[in-house]
Amino acid sequence: MVKFAIGQGVHRVEDNRLLTGAGRYTDDIEVEGAARAAILRSPVAHAVIKGIDVEAAKAAPGVIAVYTGADVKADGLGDLPCVPPANNKDGSPRADTPRPILALDKVRHVGEPVALVIAETAVQARDAAELIEVDYDELEATVDTEGAVADGAPQLFDHIPNNLAFDWQDGDEAGVDAAFAKAHKVVKVRVVNNRIVVNSMEVRPIVAEYDPATDRSTLWSSTQGPHVFQTLLAEAILKIDPAKLRCRTTDVGGGFGMKIFLYPEQALCTWASRKLKRAVKYLPERSEAFVSDAQGRDNISYAEAAVDADGVIQALRVTTYAALGGYLHHMGAFIPTAAGTHMLSGVYKIPLVYVNVKGVLNNTVPTDAYRGAGRPEAAYLIERVVDSVGYEMGLTPDEVRRRNFIPPEAMPYKTPLGNVYDTGEFQTLMEEAMAKADWAGFPARREAAKKRGMLRGIGMGYYIEKCGGGSPETADVRFTDEGRVEIRIGTQSNGQGHETAYAQILSDTIGIDGDKIRVIQGDTDEVPKGMTGGSRSVPVGGAAVLLAGRQIVEKAKKIAANAMEAAAADIEFADGIFTVAGTDKRMTIEEVAKASKEAANLDDGMTPGLDEIHERKPEAATYPNGCHIVELEIDPDTGTFGIERYTIVDDFGETINPALLAGQVHGGIVQGYGQAVTEHTVYEDGSGQLVTGSFMDYGLPRAGDVPMFDFNVHNVRCTTNPLGIKGSGEAGAIGAPPALISAIVDALHETTGLTHIDMPATPLSIWQALQDARAGKAA
Repeated sequence: MVKFAIGQGVHRVEDNRLLTGAGRYTDDIEVEGAARAAILRSPVAHAVIKGIDVEAAKAAPGVIAVYTGADVKADGLGDLPCVPPANNKDGSPRADTPRPILALDKVRHVGEPVALVIAETAVQARDAAELIEVDYDELEATVDTEGAVADGAPQLFDHIPNNLAFDWQDGDEAGVDAAFAKAHKVVKVRVVNNRIVVNSMEVRPIVAEYDPATDRSTLWSSTQGPHVFQTLLAEAILKIDPAKLRCRTTDVGGGFGMKIFLYPEQALCTWASRKLKRAVKYLPERSEAFVSDAQGRDNISYAEAAVDADGVIQALRVTTYAALGGYLHHMGAFIPTAAGTHMLSGVYKIPLVYVNVKGVLNNTVPTDAYRGAGRPEAAYLIERVVDSVGYEMGLTPDEVRRRNFIPPEAMPYKTPLGNVYDTGEFQTLMEEAMAKADWAGFPARREAAKKRGMLRGIGMGYYIEKCGGGSPETADVRFTDEGRVEIRIGTQSNGQGHETAYAQILSDTIGIDGDKIRVIQGDTDEVPKGMTGGSRSVPVGGAAVLLAGRQIVEKAKKIAANAMEAAAADIEFADGIFTVAGTDKRMTIEEVAKASKEAANLDDGMTPGLDEIHERKPEAATYPNGCHIVELEIDPDTGTFGIERYTIVDDFGETINPALLAGQVHGGIVQGYGQAVTEHTVYEDGSGQLVTGSFMDYGLPRAGDVPMFDFNVHNVRCTTNPLGIKGSGEAGAIGAPPALISAIVDALHETTGLTHIDMPATPLSIWQALQDARAGKAA
């Protein structure tokens, strides 16, 4: 890599080492003499623990220690906390769900940790765990998202009646009620947002080290930023000074929100390492990940739109039942409430919205953020509502949207739930997507498909999401004696290409060769606080790098002026070179960096060196948006379908690297495709067993399932950050589900009269819808 500018599609600098096996993931961390951990997990979803017999396990070959919830309690360790609040409608706080790192008296989902075994080898630890005998007094389990709050449902906590952890609301209830009272028509739709098992390529390995000389632990784990849980783990659970805990993350094989959080395993391994004064390593198997990694989505929503005679939505009312699992997870209360519901009005000029979210506890793995974290749920819901309004009012998908879009001249636009969209050209993007998808030519293609006995459909989904805001990010830029530059930053790449993006921004700003820039992440001792999540790394972290670079240039101009005996006002800078205007005097950025260490070149009060630190606190969020159009064919005899065309036009503001951007969108679409038509987490009611607990049963999408994507951009510069960019990491996963379901419904509508089908729209569910329609006609 050499000097390159923002906007160029350079190849990812990290790819060479990652693709040639030179990456360093958590399982690659080898500590001499490390013991191995195994966790005994509950095989039942709901039970009282009457007793645990660990004597046989303790006597097994190679076993060093066996710990249970009683040991955790005896050592005074704290529970895993849920951090965010969520007040009820009456203003009272949400319920708490005490969650020890090893179950003490009760288990509330299959896979909950019950005992920890430490042995010399992983095989010995696993074998010993199987010798532990637990006396479970099994209880009836409830796994229903909506039914768990019904009278008579099994209760998870005595202090939480009807399993309702919170009953949260937002919006103008009275105004919405008034709008419904005078509506021309009320359109209703029940929307299921199905549960997802995250299934990142890399599971969550852990290595915990302990230094007796300093009483200090080092925890290596696969995360989206180790600072997120360092203080929480130290203070809330281990009860130690955070300075005694160093958290580190190396390369990460995918996170998707699931790896932001604190889990029992991180606490268990660190605690055991400190007790034994020995390193402990834990590598979970995929089957453990299915029952221990936070899962995503799982909402059932009842939406109603008050519509006038022209098909314009005047008000929206939504009641959502959000499954939280057996416990409130790290950010579990935030995801179905404030994280996503504020986006419920989408790109539409709906003046009034009221939303009520009921947080439901049930005997399943806890839920938390998954790619988009609440915004995909909101976008899917409003797009299904808009499509339903179109069917009810006899309007085409594009026409119903034209009548409801927020126009560009209304920007900046404040939504009824408080967001402020700075820019957006929604109708233009939709019409560009329609042109690229040859929407006008679809009727002819549909007729041709009919002659072949196939059902052809076309559908669109328009999304907008809120991202790139939140807490500050700090870029610490340092020049080394070897003429290189290091960027220390708290965000954590888990596949997005941070090393490339940050280097590209700094290279463009200060003009140093990209191959001389090194990005350092993932070490609480080395980097400032930060985290990756919510498509904020480059909009916030990248902006910090840009502004630190600009500070470097301004300081360097003064140093160059002193070194070349010129006035600072006469110094010009371009492409890494400082020149004195009107002369042939020049210095490179590297030469200025060397000169900056000599007192003669420094003004009074100027510190030696060009190192700079900039903290970027986002002044506002960014609002990427776009239109996805899907065209597909269904075989009515089998319910199987194939995507014939997939067209996207997105608005991401300015582009740092078009290749990275396309990669993020493509990956997101595949995840959205998975949720829409293949992925579904199934628990057995009554027993709470996870039926889809392996890749034999759980339908991850495969390469052959998806087509080539026609990805395009119509970018409108963002006004809320100096790079002018809008986050892109979650966009594909948000836009894909509504577009896919819209196309499937369009294909089925003429034959069945259906105006909605729930995700996942599998071949079986499509076939069943066709059979039901035929049976209805026959009757």
